[in-house]
Parts: sequence; structure tokens; C-alpha cells
Amino acid sequence: MRSLSIWHWLIVLLIVALVFGTKKLRNIGRDLGVAVKGFKEGTKEAETLAADAQQRELPCDDTVDVDGKKKTPRFGDCR
Repeated sequence: MRSLSIWHWLIVLLIVALVFGTKKLRNIGRDLGVAVKGFKEGTKEAETLAADAQQRELPCDDTVDVDGKKKTPRFGDCR
């Protein structure tokens, strides 16, 4: 069985446009674009929240060793 040619796809597109109308198809496209934009903004916001949470750590002066001794901060431990 052969795949559909370009003419088959054009006929299907024409039938879809006749059934739904161009205005409804335009609205569907716009709604889909808004949804994708909202999804991208949501993932970007989640990434920034995760990065902020990772940056928030215990201050170096509150860090205590297992033996109960104060630890000296290493290079890069404190921000």
C-alpha cells in the first residue's frame, strides 16, 4: 500500500476546512499557541524556582560536624 500523496492531503485539508470553517480553525490554532506559550513559561518558572531553592543552603556558621565541632567553611561553601 502506498502512502498518501500531496493531492490526498490537500483534499483532506479542504474537507476539514469545509467542515469546521476557517474561523474555527484559526481560533483552534490561536488557543494551541497560547497553551504552548503558557507551558513554556511554566517550565521556565519551575526551573528558576528549582535554581533558587538550590542556592538557599544553611549558612556556614550553622554547620556542625558529626562530633559536635564547628566546621570551617571550605572554598565555595558559602555564597
